[in-house]
Amino acid sequence: MSVDGGAVRLGDGVRADEPGWEVDPDDEWGVAVVATVGRQLKLRREAVGMRAAEFAAAVGYGEDLVYKVEGGKRIPRPEYLERADEVLGAGGLLAAMKEDVAKVRYPKKVRDLAKLESQAVEILSYGSHNLHGLLQTEEYAHALLSTRRPALSEDELERAVAARMARRAVFERRPAPELSFVQEEVTLQRPVGGPAVLRRQLEHLLELAQLRQVDIQVMPTARGDHPGTGGRIQVLKFGDGTAVGRADDEFGSRPVTDPRHLRILELRYGIIRAEALTARESLAFIEQALGET
Repeated sequence: MSVDGGAVRLGDGVRADEPGWEVDPDDEWGVAVVATVGRQLKLRREAVGMRAAEFAAAVGYGEDLVYKVEGGKRIPRPEYLERADEVLGAGGLLAAMKEDVAKVRYPKKVRDLAKLESQAVEILSYGSHNLHGLLQTEEYAHALLSTRRPALSEDELERAVAARMARRAVFERRPAPELSFVQEEVTLQRPVGGPAVLRRQLEHLLELAQLRQVDIQVMPTARGDHPGTGGRIQVLKFGDGTAVGRADDEFGSRPVTDPRHLRILELRYGIIRAEALTARESLAFIEQALGET
């Protein structure tokens, strides 16, 4: 038995009913999409006269999982839809549903954040305890999210990591948004996941810092009188002149769009950015930290 992308593969090639992608019952749109996809899969299977057990054996998944997917209780993975398309001779119709499923496979809260990031023309972010999610490697994110208490289930952890990685598409957008990150020194030193994971994370930061649209600055711990001591600050600006922001210690930690509130956050961020090391100095700092890891 081995683990393959979250699925448990048995010796005979058939995969058991692995954790998979659970459906969030509070996500009405997601529930509707998954239910529709499940119905289409069942109708296509029945149209070719294939029983659920036969189909399960053909696609290499457990029969119980097939029933759950068709009943809208489980979000099918992309490879499940691809295999189903081949087995049922759907000519790409079932595989095409991967696009719909991809929109609901992550928690609604994360989808909303990813949508905002995908629309922003400028992102300003100050991180005081951990590296910003957009900067994290997959193994760093996995290690970091594993520290949550109460602990996430394996399914929740897998979805959270996958959702965080999907957000990194912002770096490939064209036209590219302007991305500014200020990270406290400690976030580059805390060995989340162990020294090896931290080392690869620092190497990743150096790669991102080479992108013309990305500015990464380090706030030395010795500078303790800047206005970021209350926690994280983030501001996302959009092409139409609007923006949304939030701060850990202001406005109940809720997202704000009021121009008066946004000015406060931008003022704080501006001072923080001015107090931090320059981008060039920060690059040298990260290289030094990497050398000491």
